[in-house]
Amino acid sequence: MNNFYDVIVVGAGVAGLYTALDLPEKCRVLVLAKREAELCNSKLAQGGVAAVYKPVDDDTITLHTNDTFVAGGFKNNPDSVRVLVTEAAAEIEHILDLGVDFDKDENGELDRTLEGGHSRRRIFHHKDSTGAEVTRAIREAVLAADNITLMDNALMCRMKQVNGGFAFDVLHDGEHTTYTSRFAVLATGGIGRVYGYTTNSAIATGDGIAAAYDMGATITNLSLVQFHPTAYHDSSRECFLISESVRGEGAYLLNCNKERFMDRYDDREELAPRDVVSHSIMLESKRTQSEEFYLDIRYKGEEYLHERFPMIFEFLLTQGINMAEDLIPIFPCQHYLMGGINVDTNSRTDIPGLYAVGECSHTGVHGNNRLASNSLLEALVFGHKAADDIASKADDGFEAFTYEFTQPENAEHIPTGLRTEIRHIMQQAYFVIPDKQKAVEGFERVSEIKKLLDKEYIIDRDYVEARSLATVAYIILKEII
Repeated sequence: MNNFYDVIVVGAGVAGLYTALDLPEKCRVLVLAKREAELCNSKLAQGGVAAVYKPVDDDTITLHTNDTFVAGGFKNNPDSVRVLVTEAAAEIEHILDLGVDFDKDENGELDRTLEGGHSRRRIFHHKDSTGAEVTRAIREAVLAADNITLMDNALMCRMKQVNGGFAFDVLHDGEHTTYTSRFAVLATGGIGRVYGYTTNSAIATGDGIAAAYDMGATITNLSLVQFHPTAYHDSSRECFLISESVRGEGAYLLNCNKERFMDRYDDREELAPRDVVSHSIMLESKRTQSEEFYLDIRYKGEEYLHERFPMIFEFLLTQGINMAEDLIPIFPCQHYLMGGINVDTNSRTDIPGLYAVGECSHTGVHGNNRLASNSLLEALVFGHKAADDIASKADDGFEAFTYEFTQPENAEHIPTGLRTEIRHIMQQAYFVIPDKQKAVEGFERVSEIKKLLDKEYIIDRDYVEARSLATVAYIILKEII
């Protein structure tokens, strides 16, 4: 029974690691990292964690709530928002205790920055690499926990409900092994790799969402995709993000004529929420017949910029750009997912024993558009809620069990080019503003690909990711046509 665990967590970003860490020490926990343990979208998060913690500047939970609703177009789940903002302070306290090194001001107090959509400075940050710092501290605590096993390069190939629990077919070091558990937590992150261009890392292929969909879990609002307005504009598939906090600290958006233009579209100008800014850029692009757009924060000076945004500053230097002297070329890019596996305020799906946390889940907290820096907060708050709910059921007398997945015999590899074709379809059909005609055409082809992948193929990374992407694209396009 060594392959049986009380809880198996799929995903090793902040949501998955924090859930595992908050589980009782009596729970035997396995965390599956799809590739190397440090490769996750959480690590890429630059801006920070939004929270009303020891508030200053007249900030209140009510203001944070209102900002979240405004950014989400008032389509947010009120209960989820209440949980998010009221429990934020406790989670900030917890991660500080874990050793997260947030920046401090000249008085030694925790520094707070401003980002688009926020009415107050409430973003706690570690320079411009907050996600990496938060992930580091939580991962170190997980690695020190005797009850948690963190397995890297462990690809979840299949997942099935068995005996009131769950069985996982895991590809690790080239071999398939079945692991079983009483509870399962999906923390597999976003779906960015379904697009031609994304800020997401290579692991973001929607594997958890596809697995939950196959088991019959409710998937909600998967077409609520967020396009970040300021990705560094080049031809890379994985686009480098120019953080929201750059605009929060005073950067201007310029069009191809090097003119500010946001006042044409929104009174909040550069500090409007992400969806508003992205839409504005697309409208301005149509007006000017150009995709040349820039961020300008040169007036802040090199000393300040290098100190405040060291990662962005150094990256841009590798591209031949000094952000203290040069304009930064930007354009919208796929960034985040507001929809996902539907859960309640305890992160429970409608399948007993199955939980979903982080970006792959749909708490409803973000509404139609996520407010900047509420993502890491959501991972912390609802990861903790999942752990608490599991803890309340951990002594139910469940008996360990075994299961074996069979592998297809004499199977072939999937046809080449399917993932590339899916990305091209999604980029054409739904980039910031949906193209209904291309969405209809794309849905027909994606449906064919999805059906094709129902046949038996060699179950490897190519197959798993292609099937996940086809499932995700199918659900998104079905929602918007």
